[in-house]
Amino acid sequence: MFFFISLFLLLKPVYTSWKEVSQCFTYLCPSVQRDGDLVLGGFFPIYYVNQGSDVSRLSFLFPPKTEVTAMRWFWKNYQYVLAFYFAIKEINKDSQLLPNVTLGFHIYNALASDHFTLWSTLLWLCGSPRQIPNYHCQTHSKFIAILAGTAAAFSAETGTLLELYKFPQVTYGPFDPSLSDKDQYPSLYQMAPKDSILVHAITSLLMHFGWTWVAVFVSDDLKGEQFLRDLEAEMLKKGICVALTEKLPATQIMYASSDIIFMSRIRVSSANVHILYGEIRSLITVDISAVYFLTTGKVWIMTAKWDIVVYETDHMLHSFHGSFSFSPHKGEVPGFRHFLQTTNPSQFPEDFYFSKLWLSMFHCSLPGSQCGAIDVCPPNTSLELLPGNIDVMTMSDSSYFIYNAVYAVAHVLHKMLLEQTGVGSPENSEQPGLLPWQLHPYLKKIEFKNSAGYSIFLDGKRQHVAQYDIQNTLNFPAGLSLLVKVGEFVSKGPLDQGLVIKEEIIEWPLGFTEIPHSVCSKSCAPGFTKVPQEERPVCCFTCVFCPERHVSNQTDAEQCSQCPKHEYPNRNRDRCLPKTVDCLSFEDPLGMALNLIALCFSVLTALILGIFVKHRDTAIVKANNRTLSYTLLISLLLCFLCSLLFIGRPHRITCILQQMTFGLVFTVAVSSVLAKTITVVLAFKVTAPGRRMRNLLISGAPNYIIPICTLIQLTLCGIWMGTNPPYIDTDVHSEHGHIIIVCNKGSLTAFYCVLGYLGFLALLSFTVAFLARNLPDTFNEAKFLTFSMLVFCSVWVTFLPVYHSSKGKVMVAMEVFSILASSAGLLGCIFAPKCYIILTRSANNSLTSLKKRKNVNGNGLSKHSN
Repeated sequence: MFFFISLFLLLKPVYTSWKEVSQCFTYLCPSVQRDGDLVLGGFFPIYYVNQGSDVSRLSFLFPPKTEVTAMRWFWKNYQYVLAFYFAIKEINKDSQLLPNVTLGFHIYNALASDHFTLWSTLLWLCGSPRQIPNYHCQTHSKFIAILAGTAAAFSAETGTLLELYKFPQVTYGPFDPSLSDKDQYPSLYQMAPKDSILVHAITSLLMHFGWTWVAVFVSDDLKGEQFLRDLEAEMLKKGICVALTEKLPATQIMYASSDIIFMSRIRVSSANVHILYGEIRSLITVDISAVYFLTTGKVWIMTAKWDIVVYETDHMLHSFHGSFSFSPHKGEVPGFRHFLQTTNPSQFPEDFYFSKLWLSMFHCSLPGSQCGAIDVCPPNTSLELLPGNIDVMTMSDSSYFIYNAVYAVAHVLHKMLLEQTGVGSPENSEQPGLLPWQLHPYLKKIEFKNSAGYSIFLDGKRQHVAQYDIQNTLNFPAGLSLLVKVGEFVSKGPLDQGLVIKEEIIEWPLGFTEIPHSVCSKSCAPGFTKVPQEERPVCCFTCVFCPERHVSNQTDAEQCSQCPKHEYPNRNRDRCLPKTVDCLSFEDPLGMALNLIALCFSVLTALILGIFVKHRDTAIVKANNRTLSYTLLISLLLCFLCSLLFIGRPHRITCILQQMTFGLVFTVAVSSVLAKTITVVLAFKVTAPGRRMRNLLISGAPNYIIPICTLIQLTLCGIWMGTNPPYIDTDVHSEHGHIIIVCNKGSLTAFYCVLGYLGFLALLSFTVAFLARNLPDTFNEAKFLTFSMLVFCSVWVTFLPVYHSSKGKVMVAMEVFSILASSAGLLGCIFAPKCYIILTRSANNSLTSLKKRKNVNGNGLSKHSN
């Protein structure tokens, strides 16, 4: 529909020459006015004035230059004028608000220029085309207040001048803390609420998408400095870092190259998210720069003031496609859209701006137009047909504030007139006699509800934004733009703030197919912890794998937490798993092997004992004290069997029996070896008749060594069991994912005392046997005893370091293996040679053979000695 209407309008014949049309655009009237009982002034930025060198030259020798040329029209801002008209039209029709009182208006252009800021204000005060400073030539009191200020600088400068006459000024621009200083600007009131929670809204959006590395662009003024301080403080609390901070210069000359050099620094920023906050003139600088520096792949987060700029330009803003804009939440004003759809320049014939807009956009004019006899527009021509970059159908924040400001002044006037008449109605008043300065006490206290149902007041101490609408900027070819609401931020209190985002309808900037990332360092996955990098912001870090027995179950964990003793970390170390309770059981391959070895050696020992019992009357059995041999074999059998106490699930009784049995049976075995060794020594050293030591050998005194040594060991074990006996314990660290049930030794001192006593007996036996190793005799077993004790000592000396370096089931298995190895060493070294003779050399196991061997050995010795 729009395409065909536009094509029709473009192809229509034009009856006025282009020269006349050009003259129409260059013609500027000082003001647009409509008379009324009371008159409101409105200062709106509709066109831009080029500032040449002759204009910027200031001198008291020359009169100020009043001829200006409109270099650029900001037709989007004409919505401010329409909102102004709409509010006045509604009030004039309202029989309950200011009845019988008509509001008029004077509209002036608010030039975005340091040199022309006060020009329109002087026109308002003087009431004539010629500006006369310090002279107020208005002869009546119709002028009661003005609405002004998209920029704080404009409001401040006009406010200083208007303060001389106590003229109330209500600003519709963004809230500025500097303008709320009543000592400096007592006659200035801000319609816009405070944006103190804006930093909370922005940081909430950053946290929602995980953006922790951002660049900040603020205007180079006090407001920008304050915003930057508040934003950095809030981001510091949330762990967000600033990658780049840039101050925006305020534009002085349109398209000046010196004002856009800073934009080149955007490309070197490593952040993908840029926050933009500034005054209108600084934002225009950024907007102009977008033409020269096309920057894609950046997400811009802007405040509500950006709509002042975006819709005042007609170039393609692909640099800001997919950006976010925060706008104070506002209600829909009833009837405003219908007013825009039906209004046209013929309804406001005194407004030459409206005629210029109509001619510029539709290339036609309505009857009575101030732009000449151009062909009449079709009846369905409406502001709805304006291009997308000049969307006036969507009420902007400033237009909403203008609408509320007009009503605020109207309510104040209504209340003043009611009090003035004293009869409850201003109907009897022929001409309202109100002075501007009389409005101040009422403006400070005014509070009412607008047609959208929202409370409006001008008390800066109570004004605050409780809700922001988050809009997504979409840019299309031919300069068409669209703001789409994608979320909102609601603040009900310091601890009650919520962000709602509809991610599925968000359009991201060019170069992104999904949610962009903007971080200094990639997030650490669960199982890792962050380690800050030296001399860099906290957002820059290195990911380190959690140490052993530690996990982290969240992204970007500050530190890893240790798993409980009964749990263990999984391979990724992002969660703890319950450990499996385990022990050296009979079903375990290692336990099964040790059990089989112990049983085999037990059976072998029993067989050897049976052989010795069967051949108890042979010379080789009788020659080395049969009683001691039987005792040693039985003790070795018990040594092999006691190793079975270490295999299987421990209990308190088995833990005590392990150490008691081990200590006692090994003491019997080693003391038996010692007794056998001493017997051998006595047999060969005490051979002369009548010696007292011979009686010791005959009486069997060496046999008493066993009970004496065993009694000493029993005493040590008794002390051990009475003070700190062994108990059931768990080993949670030796094997990954397992809790090993083991027997704790209780008192390590007592354990090493028992082991040390065994070592002493073994060393003593080894020493005695070593000294008797060369004694001559056919059945001398001193050499075998020496070698057996060497094996025994070697096993247990090796056991100590290996035992301490082992953990869990391996430690228990090592102790069992040492018991089996040392017992097998004694069995093999002492009894294997004897069994060999008994079973395979029975001819040598007799007294006759013994005597023959003695004679041979005797002759041999005699020959050898000769």
